[in-house]
Amino acid sequence: MATTRPVRGYTATKDQLNARLARIEGQVRGIQRMVDEDRYCIDVLTQISAVQAALDKVALGLLDDHARSCVLGAGSEELQADRTEELMAAVGRLMRRG
Repeated sequence: MATTRPVRGYTATKDQLNARLARIEGQVRGIQRMVDEDRYCIDVLTQISAVQAALDKVALGLLDDHARSCVLGAGSEELQADRTEELMAAVGRLMRRG
């Protein structure tokens, strides 16, 4: 029996999201090479900052998609309130980093 996957807010941009994540993965591998090559600390930190910024951009896009499709499209006010609370908890977790 075939199972169907749920439609998520980011489904329409899944290819773009995967491409961006693949680039980030490449950046992380580049940082690993820099460490293996004993590169200058500040250069490694600069690349780590770039990866964090790229991940933040992905996260913001997912939050936007979630707000538009899962919160606003939730239907009932009660479900919207639950989804809004969930969204704000996710934002809180993202902001507590570091």
